Amino acid sequence: MQPSSSPTGTARPGEPRAIVKNREVTWGLAFLPGGDALVTERESAKLLRVTPKGRVTEIGKIPGVAAAGEGGLMGVAVSPDYETDKFVYVYFTARSDNRIARFPHEDGIGKLQMLVTGIPKGDNHNGGRLAFGPDQMLYASTGETGRERLSQDKKSLGGKILRMTPTGDPAPGNPFGTLVWTYGHRNVQGLAWDPQGRMFATEFGQDRFDEINQIVKGRNYGWPEVEGMGGDEVRFKRPVLTWTPSEASPSGLTYAQGSLWAAALRGERLWQVPLSRNGTAGRPMAHFKERFGRIREVVPAPDGKSLWLTTDNGDEDGVIVVPLT
Repeated sequence: MQPSSSPTGTARPGEPRAIVKNREVTWGLAFLPGGDALVTERESAKLLRVTPKGRVTEIGKIPGVAAAGEGGLMGVAVSPDYETDKFVYVYFTARSDNRIARFPHEDGIGKLQMLVTGIPKGDNHNGGRLAFGPDQMLYASTGETGRERLSQDKKSLGGKILRMTPTGDPAPGNPFGTLVWTYGHRNVQGLAWDPQGRMFATEFGQDRFDEINQIVKGRNYGWPEVEGMGGDEVRFKRPVLTWTPSEASPSGLTYAQGSLWAAALRGERLWQVPLSRNGTAGRPMAHFKERFGRIREVVPAPDGKSLWLTTDNGDEDGVIVVPLT
């Protein structure tokens, strides 16, 4: 899909600045109530605390992480009730599976409490995103680890979007009485909600089409039977939009100031997708093409005036701040 040259009716990104450099595969990012960010390093299993001025504190390593391939320490989320419960949530690869855990965080990493175990792991397609929704439930994205059959198996946690209570139980109202919220996914790594409460997710395609999907309770998103817009509209929920993998390979996703913003790995750019009040996507616009390499995550700062990005290139990764004008 060809990018538009200029946005209309939505925010424009200003001149970005790097506030953290020379880290190792920065992956997830989530803000604490005071404005500092927690950042994960996938391969080192380190959790970092980053101030708005770029001061980095290594909080420690998450125990039990077995990083390999695309697995390691990935998503991070901060409890909506952090000021009272101090919980931080992480998604990581262990020796036998992918797991979701939480721990109390004040000055360090408290005792890890396992919430979900048994999520399939592999060298590729481990999912890994965590986010609290407007309903205060915790959502997690998982990959099918290259085993395509898992995506259509409602009993498997692979190739799914999961929805759970803050203690890791299936959330009330889940369609199948399990953790599974939607299925038929290949590898989701971005979760976001617009002001109307609609949920969206990025998805890696195989050879032809990457996707942004609107996520609807209980729906089947088609993989491996469908990639992109094809397929039976009754059986499968069609994407909001698609790209070729060379343009995108989308990871993190967020909503800010009238647009969805998608971080692109292979595409090495930040995509802006204007979104109407009824959820219709406008023409995507590409920013910072090949300027920062692979962009893994995008999160709005608490004041809504900037986007924070993490990069995924190797030993020179870091955090980029992009003002919104």
